Amino acid sequence: MLLSRNRGGVVLTADGRAVLPKIEKLCAAHHSLMQTVEGLKDMDSGLVKIATFSSVSAQWLPRILKSFGELYPNIEFEVVTGDFYDQIEGWIVNGAVDCGFLRLPPVKRLQTYALHRDELQVIVPCDHPYADRDPFPMSALAEEPFIQLEEGDDYEIMAAFDEMGIRPNVKYIAREDRTILAMVSEGLGISLLPELMVRHSPTPIRICRAPLHFYRTIGIGIKDKKALSNSTRLFVDYVRTWVAENGER
Repeated sequence: MLLSRNRGGVVLTADGRAVLPKIEKLCAAHHSLMQTVEGLKDMDSGLVKIATFSSVSAQWLPRILKSFGELYPNIEFEVVTGDFYDQIEGWIVNGAVDCGFLRLPPVKRLQTYALHRDELQVIVPCDHPYADRDPFPMSALAEEPFIQLEEGDDYEIMAAFDEMGIRPNVKYIAREDRTILAMVSEGLGISLLPELMVRHSPTPIRICRAPLHFYRTIGIGIKDKKALSNSTRLFVDYVRTWVAENGER
């Protein structure tokens, strides 16, 4: 028996967990075979599996897919969202996706292309006394109640604090950037987030320059350029051009 049903729903049994990696490899191999067949039939068709993270999903991906779809209407997409960068890297490596947006440099061995340097910004409530300070005072960044983004092993934000030599006064930890934006808007604290996360915030906040300049580099990664399907190659090339022209908007 591979599955077991309980009050929480359907879960894997020990046998199920044991065979799951082999099933995932089989699915990835089947997808790769179908991509090869599609590439032989028609360069402008096929399925592209994309891994992404929340800020790219919100700010870039809908516009990319819309404009790309106007050029290549027969190419279909499957989009999955990862909570952490290393999760996305793992999906690329094991063939679960064809390409993925991630932070550079990657931990795993991938072929990557840099897309955008994303600066970390301080976000505060609109009525914060330092809302107009440029840059935001380092002392206040250490003393104010801080809402921390849960980063897993991808600790770019806390690494910035280490470089500044300060320890934030962490009061809350949240996984979703939209949750943090709403909490800051309600006056629960301040935060430090990449600019792409805070751009076009759905809730009113003020964005301040950090005391020092810190960046994350966003890129797109693939496992092996030689093994790419035609449809994935078209998409990756298009993403690189699109971000160069539109990434700041």
